[in-house]
Amino acid sequence: MTDHQLKELLDQMTLEEKTGQLVQLATPFFEGASDRGQITGPMQDMGISDEDIKKAGSVLGASGASEIKNIQKKHLENHRLSIPLLIMSDIVHGFKTIFPVPLAIGCSWDVELAEQSSAIAAKEAAVSGVHVSFAPMVDLSRDPRWGRVMESTGEDPFLNSTFARAFVRGFQGNLESDNYKVAACVKHFAAYGAPEGGRDYNTVDMSEWMLRESYLPAYKAALDEGCEMVMTAFNILNGIPSTGNKALMRDLLREEWGFDGVLISDWGAVKELLPHGVAANEKEAAEQALKAGVDIEMMTSCYVNHISELIEEGKLTEDLVDEAVLRILTLKKKLGLFENPYRDADEEAEKEFILSAEHRAAARNLASKSIVLLKNEDVLPLKKEKIALIGPFSNSTDILGPWSWAGAPEDTITLDQGMKNHVTEDQLLISNGCEIETGTEEQLQEAVEKAKQADTIVLAIGEHSDMSGEAGSRAEITIPKVQVDLLKKIKALGKPVVAVLFNGRPLDVKEIIENADAVVEAWYPGTEGGNALADILFGEVNPSAKLSMSFPYSIGQVPVYYNNYNTGRPKDAPDAQVRYVSQYLDNPNEALFPFGYGLSYSNFEYSEPVLSSETITKEEPLRVRLNVKNTSDTAGEETVQLYVRDLVGQVVRPLKELKDFKKIYLEARETRQIEFTISEEQLRYHHADMEYKSDAGEFEVFVGGNSRDVQSKKFNLSD
Repeated sequence: MTDHQLKELLDQMTLEEKTGQLVQLATPFFEGASDRGQITGPMQDMGISDEDIKKAGSVLGASGASEIKNIQKKHLENHRLSIPLLIMSDIVHGFKTIFPVPLAIGCSWDVELAEQSSAIAAKEAAVSGVHVSFAPMVDLSRDPRWGRVMESTGEDPFLNSTFARAFVRGFQGNLESDNYKVAACVKHFAAYGAPEGGRDYNTVDMSEWMLRESYLPAYKAALDEGCEMVMTAFNILNGIPSTGNKALMRDLLREEWGFDGVLISDWGAVKELLPHGVAANEKEAAEQALKAGVDIEMMTSCYVNHISELIEEGKLTEDLVDEAVLRILTLKKKLGLFENPYRDADEEAEKEFILSAEHRAAARNLASKSIVLLKNEDVLPLKKEKIALIGPFSNSTDILGPWSWAGAPEDTITLDQGMKNHVTEDQLLISNGCEIETGTEEQLQEAVEKAKQADTIVLAIGEHSDMSGEAGSRAEITIPKVQVDLLKKIKALGKPVVAVLFNGRPLDVKEIIENADAVVEAWYPGTEGGNALADILFGEVNPSAKLSMSFPYSIGQVPVYYNNYNTGRPKDAPDAQVRYVSQYLDNPNEALFPFGYGLSYSNFEYSEPVLSSETITKEEPLRVRLNVKNTSDTAGEETVQLYVRDLVGQVVRPLKELKDFKKIYLEARETRQIEFTISEEQLRYHHADMEYKSDAGEFEVFVGGNSRDVQSKKFNLSD
């Protein structure tokens, strides 16, 4: 179908048919859905009629080639103009083959594997009939109390932007010509990751300068990569909910950035303009959202019930509806749905691709690259001796994490299954010891008895997946007390203890660090998590992951992040006063484990960096060279990180900003020279008037294996 034919189709549509394209409903609303009977109550509550459903433009949450084909077929038979449905779903970190949660993927610092993971997710989703994935989520996150940090790749704008591009490439490829691709939808626009108190859906209040400097870059990177859709955030920004925020959506997103793709609300967000207190009724909510540029209303009925009336009253024009409909039709055209409304949906391909050996191998590889070694007192790798595997995650399938709705427990490799591939059954003693939040004396005693028989104890502890994710905010971000008590009982036996953490956020792990000889941050590692973890624990894979989000010393520090700003009274200033500086009296300012931190079974030594010049210009970039040596007898991967500080700016500048990184593999005792290039463009920032430019003056470059342990040199930027 050509663009001209699309406009002709638009001209043939009635206002009701146009409005229908702006409506997204969940799968059970539609004829042909296997669970249609479940939606009777919500249909009545929403005021959605059968005729409205027949005119609807998109489906939320459907999957399975057979069912989606059936829904699409019935819809085309019922639609006067045979306009196909868009099938959308949350394919966040895998479809059936579940990869680690995005925060863990961020810790891999492996852009190619991240792209591969979303390409595999797209392939499995596409053959199951899905057209659009509600991913990537690129909300910058600095507060681990917020449950949705697990969906982000961390606290750094540059790293988030890099992964945003990779995920979009993997999902979309060339959407119009490649097989097994889905349209990506970047979310949640904007600054959803900065709610007050870390409480989901809560108020966001920040300056335009902070928004542009830290929170907008990853969204822009996704759009620059060609991302087809944007989802609005639940939060307010400058006092206005994002879904009705014309300045954010029309002025910035569409006018300034030139985005002409589809803008969709999050679930129920248009109607939520009422409890926010900016709309008195659903009619006002519909008016505000459409004027703001929201094309599709997800799972509420403000548009379908009120747009016609608003046009009659002159509060909206049909032109606004037409531009929204044309954007939706254009996406359907890009997906080829007018020619083939079923796209890649294929029952036989589902059997071939989903959970294939190739996909499982990729999930295992990425999981092993995402597992962070936080502490190791010469306990790991494990020896193949008698090991007690204790804790509620010893044999748990709850390691897929939130937003893994299509993943199945029976397809999940648990930790005990993974470890049994490395040791014999009589070498592995297993006991839960307790549940996630409760336990009995009998469970505890059984675990202690098993631990007494072992040479080394592996303790698998953490958060139930419901304790993180959407609506999973926590004020106390610690391992539940019953599990900490279990650790202390086991530690009292005087044997080496390896703590393996399953969780969706950085935690307050002081007590874990104090009572374990080694600590492994597994996150929610996905379908092949048990195998990947066992590979790490037994040294089949050398850990290489680095934190993409800082771990606090205590909850009272939160938010704590590496790229913070100095105050006028920094505690480490040469003339700092004893008391009157910016500090806690009872806690360090810095993170317990900083951004970029992660141990290996190898040891890496960095030489002092050498600069190609003391001065950089707009025409002549600066080259930074250094040697990295593997000083151990174990080959391994290292992520070499480059940070820059602008020492004097027109506005305050971060103490460090990540500007580049390189993953390198070094054989035992191997040395390699690494070279980075710093251009003037990388030194630009938003000034007080929002102009984006650099300033001449002195800078400092840092190179190291994490944001804390670095070596530095100074250079100048000349006019």
